[in-house]
Amino acid sequence: YILERIRPLADVRIDRMGNLIAHKKGTEGARHVVLCAHMDEVGLMVTGIDDKGYLTYDTCGGIDPRVIVSKRVLVGEKAGPGVSGAKPIHLQPKSECQSVMKHDSLVIDIGAKDKADAERQVNKGDFVSFDSEWVEFGAGMVKAKALDDRSGCAILMAILENTYPCDLTCAFTVQEEVGTRGAQTVMEHIENVTCAIVLEGTTANDLGDVPEHLRVCAPGKGVAISMMDNSSLSHEPLWRALRALARKEDIPWQMKSYVSGGNDAGRLQRERGAVATAVLNVPCRYIHSPSSVASLADVDAAYRLVNAFLASNADFQEG
Repeated sequence: YILERIRPLADVRIDRMGNLIAHKKGTEGARHVVLCAHMDEVGLMVTGIDDKGYLTYDTCGGIDPRVIVSKRVLVGEKAGPGVSGAKPIHLQPKSECQSVMKHDSLVIDIGAKDKADAERQVNKGDFVSFDSEWVEFGAGMVKAKALDDRSGCAILMAILENTYPCDLTCAFTVQEEVGTRGAQTVMEHIENVTCAIVLEGTTANDLGDVPEHLRVCAPGKGVAISMMDNSSLSHEPLWRALRALARKEDIPWQMKSYVSGGNDAGRLQRERGAVATAVLNVPCRYIHSPSSVASLADVDAAYRLVNAFLASNADFQEG
């Protein structure tokens, strides 16, 4: 889908990892900015089939087992329907009711009558994804799976519709959720990089009685600008320039106020010499679940900030 959308807009190639890389010459060429968003999402992988036809699985990316129980899923290349299952609460002893079920206590039910029937439909190694519809609701909110990082991919596609003074490369990466493997190779053939900005979805923790300093960020308050996370430290002049530009252009923004997670910036920053990086995040409640929630206004704020940065063509080193 992304390839069809951007092919008329830029010079596009796909590397051996599967990263989709789009390059667009600027009108002045004073800078070369790399934007990055990952295409992959968290999910499951079939690891076995028991005698009753239930599927066992392992996770691909970090998924809390509490968000797995009784969820609709799609299995394999044919996207066959299934349901993630667990022992009914009526049959659980008190010790199990008072603890979180682990992944190895859960199975995937595809309605098979036995092992042979399941093996006709599914193979070990098949991927399993959440079956979750896009729903817009409330005050400009959206519920969907994989807003981490559908939001970033949507911003990059929109950015490629524009022309800027600077040269621009947009990298839609693979395998971010399983170790930022795609980003490790994406810089290999990109020359003369001024800086790289990662567009991400990140954890919002604004529910209940969580103290303000532990909320990370909150949907509806603007794009979340990271100073650091578990994989990278943002380049300070670039980080300050983005904050100053948000103020100047009256773009809603917030600080990501808690060090958590990791993303492609950690790879881009170090894989090919030192590269100045920064991360702009769309806050997502219930991240890595079938039903993430985000504000469409925050997606727009992230787009506006990137657009203003590219259009300014200023030297952030002086900011």
